[in-house]
Amino acid sequence: MYFAYSCLTLAFFVVVSPYFAYQALRYRKYIGGFWQRMGYLPLSFNLDGEESVWIHAVSVGEVLTARAVVPALRATYPSLRIFLSTTTMTGQQLARQNLRGVDGVFYFPFDLGFIVNRTLSLVRPRLFIMMDTEIWPHLLRACRQRGVKTILVNGRISSRSYPRYRLIRPLFRHVLAYIDRFCAQGEETARRLIELGAEPTRVTVTGSLKFDSLERMSDRSGLPASDRVLRYFRITDGRLVVIAASTLKGEESSVLRAFSRIKRNNPDALLIIAPRHPERFTTVVQLSEQAGFETMRRSDLTIDCEPRVDVVILDTIGELARVYEVGTVVFVGGSLVNAGGHNILEPAVFGKPILFGPHMENFQEIADTFVENGAACQVQSGQELEDMLVKLLADPVRQAGLGVSARTLVEANRGAKDATLDVISMLLPSNDQTAIS
Repeated sequence: MYFAYSCLTLAFFVVVSPYFAYQALRYRKYIGGFWQRMGYLPLSFNLDGEESVWIHAVSVGEVLTARAVVPALRATYPSLRIFLSTTTMTGQQLARQNLRGVDGVFYFPFDLGFIVNRTLSLVRPRLFIMMDTEIWPHLLRACRQRGVKTILVNGRISSRSYPRYRLIRPLFRHVLAYIDRFCAQGEETARRLIELGAEPTRVTVTGSLKFDSLERMSDRSGLPASDRVLRYFRITDGRLVVIAASTLKGEESSVLRAFSRIKRNNPDALLIIAPRHPERFTTVVQLSEQAGFETMRRSDLTIDCEPRVDVVILDTIGELARVYEVGTVVFVGGSLVNAGGHNILEPAVFGKPILFGPHMENFQEIADTFVENGAACQVQSGQELEDMLVKLLADPVRQAGLGVSARTLVEANRGAKDATLDVISMLLPSNDQTAIS
């Protein structure tokens, strides 16, 4: 079974290698981390060969979620180093720049036996933590062989991915047996994990760590890094600011059309677009200019000044969460197109009215909860998004109601961190003695 998986993995690399080569040449992606992905970490990475806790966070969202547990892990296991890996370049940049408390950040290795064993020998984890649902057969088997405890935290299996997992259920059941504990975001994910082969006694519903990863409003004052971001957005009181967050190809056009209508009654309005992928920054600038808007990149703004343009393209990494504070209304992208949606909790903690499209499969439980509690608006098309944005900006009372409900819902759902840490402590007690799984 693992031989066949290895052959498929190698075949996949051969098929997609032209794409990766193009991305590397065109956008300089994947180049910097190639040797780390092959299991070769810098000699200085873990020079003394100390044991560690290894957290894997795929991209930006998972890195931000990891903030909920890193400080507690540091306090609970003072004799262990804390290492974090990412898959994407944007996740790597964010982790290096903004994630405090980790001893080292590196790229996740390719899931081939000789590569993951090389990485494990350098990282030397006592505990391997997977954020969300990152399940890699060779790595998990190697962890079991080496006596490394493994846990899936903030686990979720979306309605989009569940049918695909069911197709490979025999392999999936075998791999799940290598995971010592599962912390699921909700009952539906717990049920799906068990149906796919997870041992029921190892599955615990802990809630979503994304709620706990958000700083409370009362904790946000006096943060120099955050203040630095807002110094580029000195917005005049009363100025309408529309934020289109984590947008994908095909979504900006609807936002720009809506903004044209908004500008008729609010000529001073500002639109901030944060494309999901850095390689699309230039394309989105061009789309905005072609729509007739005076446009600037965030990297070209002057500090301590108000952007006196129509549209700002947020071409920086790790600043979106803070920029939400200046928004009047927020559209969360990846949801008008069939991409599974993106995180709506960061604008919610600021009490912002939130809109998203029909495709929120990757965050379905959270999206449903927000809609059911009147804490967000879900639209079904680009035209409906245009109409809703215009209507919402003309209705301050409804804006306020949505915002208050969103913030209240965030506060009411905190608590997953403590539940998750309880499960981790059962797996690896704080005296660093190995637990019986």
